[in-house]
Amino acid sequence: VQLQASGGGLVQAGGSLRLSCAASRITFSIVVMGWYRQAPGKQRGLVATIHRNGNTNYADSVKGRFTISRDNAKNTVYLQMNTLEPEDTAVYYCNVATMAASAYWGQGTQVTVSS
Repeated sequence: VQLQASGGGLVQAGGSLRLSCAASRITFSIVVMGWYRQAPGKQRGLVATIHRNGNTNYADSVKGRFTISRDNAKNTVYLQMNTLEPEDTAVYYCNVATMAASAYWGQGTQVTVSS
């Protein structure tokens, strides 16, 4: 299984970024795709998840600013991040869970928001 994330970078507060994560070499169907983040000195935590049926779940801190979406045909998940804040600075990791009850992590992409 390979998860290739992209789209991170440096942006000023109030700006936007779009993250993408494409999964490949997966044998079983993907059930849930999601994004997590880890800031320096903090534990990795949930940002957002999306089920294959379209149901979404967001951390309270990003509700109304971030939007998660997915393309099931491409096994790709996206995270549109708007109105970014310095507190959003972290390494963002994509995660997928399959019907075989296996979970996989991407390599992480750095998002830095300057004030």
